[in-house]
Amino acid sequence: MRYVLTVVAVLGVALGVAAVVLGEADDSPGLQLIGVLIALGAVVFGIRNLRGGN
Repeated sequence: MRYVLTVVAVLGVALGVAAVVLGEADDSPGLQLIGVLIALGAVVFGIRNLRGGN
């Protein structure tokens, strides 16, 4: 189960980065902000998962 959550976190980071890139291409600061928030949330989730936090 732990590996599945790690994969979900990695996919979340990829989704966030894609949103930032697409927001930059479309000149949309809102989409860039959402992408950054998704990526940061996924990183925090992944770190908590790897460290064994609840």
